[in-house]
Amino acid sequence: MVKIRLRRMGAKKNPFYRIVVADSRYPRDGRFIEELGFYDPTVEPSVVKVDAEKVQKWIASGAQPTETVKKLFDKNSILK
Repeated sequence: MVKIRLRRMGAKKNPFYRIVVADSRYPRDGRFIEELGFYDPTVEPSVVKVDAEKVQKWIASGAQPTETVKKLFDKNSILK
């Protein structure tokens, strides 16, 4: 199954996440198919930048966002 999920980047105690499309069998920080955007929780307010067209294309193709990513999309009104 293809998932839209977060990939952790950044230094220790300074997380930065990329929103990627990956096969659910791959490790969290492993191989991915496509990068859709990023999420930076360290700044106030947190920054989420996503290519909404790519997200819609992947969801139409059957990709499932994880719970965390779904909350980020809802909070920033990416999924309509």
